[in-house]
Amino acid sequence: MEPSKPKITRKTALLPLVGLVAFFLYIYLFQVDIPAIIATAQTADPLPYIAAVLFSLVEVFFYAVSWRTLATFLAIKMSVFKSYLYVWYGLYVDIIVPAESVSGEVTRTYLVMRDQCVPCGKVVASLFTHRLLGMAMNVAVLVLGISLLFNGGQINPLVFNLIVFFAVAITAILILLIIFSFKEKWSLRAIDWGTRFVHVITRGKVKVAKIKEDACRITKSFHDSMREYKNNPKPLVSSLFSLALTWVFSLSIPYLVFLSLRLPVSWSIILITSAIVVAVKSVPIGIPFEVGLPEITMTTLYTSMGVPAGISATATILTRLITLWLRFFIGFLAQQWLELKPVIAPTCNTTTEKA
Repeated sequence: MEPSKPKITRKTALLPLVGLVAFFLYIYLFQVDIPAIIATAQTADPLPYIAAVLFSLVEVFFYAVSWRTLATFLAIKMSVFKSYLYVWYGLYVDIIVPAESVSGEVTRTYLVMRDQCVPCGKVVASLFTHRLLGMAMNVAVLVLGISLLFNGGQINPLVFNLIVFFAVAITAILILLIIFSFKEKWSLRAIDWGTRFVHVITRGKVKVAKIKEDACRITKSFHDSMREYKNNPKPLVSSLFSLALTWVFSLSIPYLVFLSLRLPVSWSIILITSAIVVAVKSVPIGIPFEVGLPEITMTTLYTSMGVPAGISATATILTRLITLWLRFFIGFLAQQWLELKPVIAPTCNTTTEKA
């Protein structure tokens, strides 16, 4: 199997440029002084900013450890370093492919399946469970943020409504996904309907029998793995702990950026802004939310919660240099490292899905 590398097409190169233009147009329309932003950035204290860069690397490390804990429980063998590289590769694909909510998981599934013989259903179950835990943490951070806002008396109606909306929406989706993960009959029925639909619209030209057989085998492996998590929640607790550390380092990045600008902001502002951005990015609708829209969202939220517009824009730009562009280049290096040597796909017959 020839490893498919993500390619930077005209479309994927154009989307970041459009996003950047939209962001700077937004700054211009709201009369934010761009020269002042540059001047403010030049006066930033380098020590907190360097710490923010290091925290970004540690954040991704704990995210990889969190996923590896779940994968190891299902007998998917990965070193910590390998899982770290896989996550960086996934982040790189997240940035260049306008479907961040799923592209990282798809990439990691492909890499694990390419590099070792493990049932696809198990890999998907580890990533699916990791996503569920991430959603639960997202809701917890939103609730914590609004609690801090109430205690500080800084309630903005727009921000409050956004928090309530995202908290309720994520919780509802989380509950539905948990129910679905333990309803094997629902999945098999959906596969049956889907293959029938394909058979009808292609007028029998596509042989759906083999597709259906493979899909049912993967589904069975997935649901068996989910039942393993249900019967032994210990890896879930361990993974959730690493994920909590991921959030601690993630939230510390913008806080340190503001600190470098000599304008410390309250943790409630950091929590709410970060949680809302993560919530929007995680919606599986394939909207390119990696360049432009996050910057606009962050600047707007910071400003609405009392941070001066110029400082908001400067902090946003400095933060995104770490959480976007630094990750892009490190992810690219991880992708090159993993693709340096030709990978010979392991010969697995389909019976491995029954493992």
